[in-house]
Amino acid sequence: MKRVEFLIKFVQSPQTVGSITPSSSFLAKAILKPIEWQSIHSIVELGAGTGIFTGYIQKLKKPSCKTFIFENDPDLQKKLTVRFPDMNHYSNAQDLTHFISDSGLQSVDCIVSSLPFANFPGHLREHLLDEIQTILKPDGLFITYQYSLHMKKYIKERFKQVDIKFVLCNIPPAFVYICRQK
Repeated sequence: MKRVEFLIKFVQSPQTVGSITPSSSFLAKAILKPIEWQSIHSIVELGAGTGIFTGYIQKLKKPSCKTFIFENDPDLQKKLTVRFPDMNHYSNAQDLTHFISDSGLQSVDCIVSSLPFANFPGHLREHLLDEIQTILKPDGLFITYQYSLHMKKYIKERFKQVDIKFVLCNIPPAFVYICRQK
């Protein structure tokens, strides 16, 4: 059912959904593998969709880790709120720093993202990456994936260290960007 719902969301809004099917467990594991779960106290997920990453985050995080979930689609966000009631839920990642600050934090340890940056207009992409860099701790970790290397140069200009892994077992195959703050 998740695949059908996701396909419908993609058809309705391909610029913001970015894929015809939810991420695979292989991609989710590749995204979350670099995180040192015992040493992080806060994590943000951008573009949670149907919750594949969210489910793994719930299993892997320590109980005291503050978790912030952003999903713009109202239907998907409602389902995420029901499935993960102990997490903080928000709709608009463009206001990331505002929501995190309102929660009492000045910065976060880790941000994972499913946002299709390559599909966004330049001003929106820049704004979102500015928000991410503003709220991420100096030694923080930003992990995202894209379906091409289109964003490689742009992301490398913004982050001190960028490692890229290729995940073949996903539809479509994806490039995972593991980024360290400057």
